[in-house]
Amino acid sequence: MDCIFCKIVEGVIPSAKIYEDSYFIAILDIRPINYGHTLLIPKEHHRNVLDVPDHLAEKVYPLVRKISLAIKKGLSADGLNIIQNVEQHGGQEVFHSHIHIIPRFKDDNLKFTPRNLSYESDDVKNKIISNIKLAME
Repeated sequence: MDCIFCKIVEGVIPSAKIYEDSYFIAILDIRPINYGHTLLIPKEHHRNVLDVPDHLAEKVYPLVRKISLAIKKGLSADGLNIIQNVEQHGGQEVFHSHIHIIPRFKDDNLKFTPRNLSYESDDVKNKIISNIKLAME
C-alpha cells in the first residue's frame, strides 16, 4: 500500500509526533493552517470515518478532546477548528482517516463562510430529514 500516513505510522517517513498510543498517533501537519495544526491518525488504515470500525470510533472523541485541550492551553489559542474531510468532494486529500485539530487565533483572518442557503419549504426540509432517518435504519 502506498499510503503516506501508513508510512508515518510505520516510521518509514519521519513526523513531528505529539502523541502516540496503541491505536493512534497525533502529528503536526506539514502544511499547517496555523502553527500547532495537528492530525490525529488511527494506526490502522481506514479510508475515512465512514470505514473506521466501532472499536476505534469510540476512542476518537475523548482523544480529540484531550489533544484539543492541550493545543488550546499550550498555544494560548482563542479557539479551535476540528475537521474531518470525507471523500474527494469533501476535501479529503489523503485517503487514510484523520482528523485536523487547528488552533485559531483572534486575528488569524481565517474564515469559514457559509453560503446564503435556506430550505425552500418545510416539505423540502422534511423530505431531507426523512431520507436521512431512513438511511439510519
